[in-house]
Parts: sequence; C-alpha cells; structure tokens
Amino acid sequence: MTRRRFLWLVGAALSMVGLGWVYMKYVEAAWLEVTRKRVRLGKGTANALRILHLSDFHASEDVPFELIEKAIHLGLREKPDLICLTGDFISKALPDPGRYASILSRLVEKAPTYASMGNHDGGPWVAKRGGFQSSSNMEAVLDAAGIRVLRNEALNLTVAGQKVCLVGMGDLWNRDVDTEKAFGNRKRDGATVVLSHNPDSRWRLEGEDWDLMLCGHTHGGQLIVPLFGTRPFVPIEDPAFSEGLIPWKGRLIHVTRGVGNLHGMRFNCRPEVSLLELEGNA
Repeated sequence: MTRRRFLWLVGAALSMVGLGWVYMKYVEAAWLEVTRKRVRLGKGTANALRILHLSDFHASEDVPFELIEKAIHLGLREKPDLICLTGDFISKALPDPGRYASILSRLVEKAPTYASMGNHDGGPWVAKRGGFQSSSNMEAVLDAAGIRVLRNEALNLTVAGQKVCLVGMGDLWNRDVDTEKAFGNRKRDGATVVLSHNPDSRWRLEGEDWDLMLCGHTHGGQLIVPLFGTRPFVPIEDPAFSEGLIPWKGRLIHVTRGVGNLHGMRFNCRPEVSLLELEGNA
C-alpha cells in the first residue's frame, strides 16, 4: 500500500467517525418518535383510556428544554385522557427551575398529570455522583407545575368516566421502594397502573395486585448495534425489558425509550413519546 493510499483510507475512516458522531448527537438524539400501542387488560376500563407516557427528560446541557417542549407538544397532540411521567427529569443539576415548571405546566392544562421519581432526580445513588441528596428540588418544580408526585402512594381516580388506580413507587436505585405503604390505600376498582421508574422494581411488586406498570430508565439502551440488535449499555438485569410492551406473570410492563439521554447521543434508538390506549372489561 502506498503512503498516499494509506493516508486516504485514514482520512476516510476519520470522516466516517465524524459523520457518525454528528448523526448520533445532532440528528437521532432529537429525532422523536411517537409510538401508539393498544393495551388489552383482563380487568380495567369498559372504554378506551388514553394514557400519555413520558419519561427520562434528563434536562441538562445535553438535553435542551426545546427537546422537552417538542416531546410535550407531540404528546398533547394525541389528546390523552391521563398523563404519566416516570422519572429522571434531570441528570444532576436543575437548570432554570422556573422555566422548567412553566414547560411542564402545559401538560396539566390538557389532562391530569402524575409522576414518579427516578434515580437521577435526587437520593443516595445520584448524590454519590454529584447530584442532589433528595428529590425535593425536582419535586418542588413539579408541584409548581401542578403535577402530583406519587411516591410510594396510591391514588384512586375517575378519568374520562373511567375508574383507575395509580400507584407511584419510589426509585429502586435510591432504595425508596415501599410496597406496603404504596399499596396500603389502593382500592381494586378498575385498572391498577403502577408508575415505577426502573423495570427491575417489578420483582419487589411481584406479590402485589396490579395490571400495568409504566417504566423508563433504560433509554432503550441509547445504542443498538445494527444487524445484531444488541444493547451494550442497558442498565437493567434483563435486556428483554429494555423497551416496549412486555408480558410478565399475567401482567404487562411498558418501558419507554424516553425523551432525553445521557452524554447527548443516541444510535439506532430514537427518543420516544408513548401513547397507550387501555382497553379491558368493566
């Protein structure tokens, strides 16, 4: 191989790497996908109940407010009856709390909105990595936006004429999952929907009575190897729970790929706005 040929190949390789980096950071990371799934429950609502499931906003230098605003806009276009947010609203710091609350309040203007917290929002796990000691700062933003945080708490609702029980769990990695407290005031009347950031928390809820669990945390892996389909960076025990609607022990778990990301990049794993249409027997 001539020196000229070698230098050409090196230059071509570097160009491909550079283009790949630009695509992951500036194209796919902001390329939101709206997914729609029909969820058939053995128990639940007589008529369809439309739930907007959003997770992992990760507001930070890597995820601008503009992307979160776009995700909210796309989600509200689906005309949901109920909105569920499953944590990781930030990565470590809390940028511009006033503006963030204003953005999130747009959800509440259109439909009842409830949230659970994630491992990045505050607690022992993230505190060791430079984050908040507790989730109180982020909870204050949600409260200012009019969003009810369910932390090991059940809430019985009637939404669009349908009865549903929401059970919001604390975060698994922050050692804040208390099933006895969360299910203590639950009434079995209609579908029971659990909000729990990490799908691995399903094992802690195995003995409880619920129909559908909504989770985030995985980002779908952020990077999926083409052709092979492997996800080398999934932060859960079983990669089968990386994304999608998954049957588990007679129940269903929905894991969204989330809106934001860590480190500002995605590949073959677009950010997601999820609309679930729940159907079941009255």
